[in-house]
Amino acid sequence: MKAAIFKGKGQMACEERPMPEIQESTDAIIRVVRACVCGSDMWWFRSGEKTADSQAGHEAIGIVETIGQNVTIAQAGDLVIVPFPYSCGQCPVCRAGFESSCPHGGYFGSNDGMGCQAEYLRVPLANGTLVPVPANPKDLSDAQLASLLTLSDVMATGYHAAVSAAVKPGDTAVVFGDGAVGLCGVLSADMLGASRIIAMSRHADRQALAREFGATDIVEERGDAAVERVLALTDGYGADAVLECVGSELSNETAMKVARAGAIVGRVGLPQGQVDTIANFYRNVGLRGGPAPVRTYDMQRLVEAVLSGSINPGRVFTSEYSLDRVQEAYEAMDQRTTIKALLRVSEI
Repeated sequence: MKAAIFKGKGQMACEERPMPEIQESTDAIIRVVRACVCGSDMWWFRSGEKTADSQAGHEAIGIVETIGQNVTIAQAGDLVIVPFPYSCGQCPVCRAGFESSCPHGGYFGSNDGMGCQAEYLRVPLANGTLVPVPANPKDLSDAQLASLLTLSDVMATGYHAAVSAAVKPGDTAVVFGDGAVGLCGVLSADMLGASRIIAMSRHADRQALAREFGATDIVEERGDAAVERVLALTDGYGADAVLECVGSELSNETAMKVARAGAIVGRVGLPQGQVDTIANFYRNVGLRGGPAPVRTYDMQRLVEAVLSGSINPGRVFTSEYSLDRVQEAYEAMDQRTTIKALLRVSEI
């Protein structure tokens, strides 16, 4: 099969790799239909801090090919979402709705042979991982498939930021990050009823999509200037809820400074650098979040929202590539000439 392979700093290739096989009775083999490149992939693509010659990718939707004898969640021919974390679905952590932190699970794209940017994928712990799509896959449009693909990570992650920040109807929310996760955070804050959504963005194309998704205000400043601007927009008090979807030290520091006393910063950006929480003690500003429990959110609300047409998060895909052009897809993400790059792997 074809698979996207990391070759070294700034270098990807499409190479032949062995077809995955059932290894445990809880495994499933998926024929990947759509995959994509994530903003978090850029950390190791730019730094080279990933095992060379390993498969890449942690976001996919596909058709079930074969299942182990103990798999009951889906059968051959079903369309499924593959969340970026895999999980047992049975332990206390999973039952509490935090399967992304399952002590028996892990993450796709972090282990050789389990990268989602490939024609086929082995899914371990399938019963606790896969999200079946209750629709005939042949009835779904390309736009719907793209939106379902976002549910493997970025839409669920943006939603996790909004839930972690405790966005409520009538709130003023601030969203840091204008990549796919940040834009989905805007959409999620709108879903949860925020009446004012301030998007932190410097890019006209991303600002336009943020407004489509529900942003009412755009702030281009960064650092102290951004703090001053947000405080001016909120009568000096700060925002009721803050979604941090970048992960940088500056973004985290600014996010906590623009939070109203008693507010929560929902943190989903991959952490880079230290975060000083001592300064927020007397302001009662909370910090919550982490890897998104994709499966929980998908099954509770997000799949239905996509199939009903009430949300269209697939709009974050602004370019499309084949697996053979995976280097171009990564370069487009690295150079920020696309919001998110979709990989069309196969057809339904």
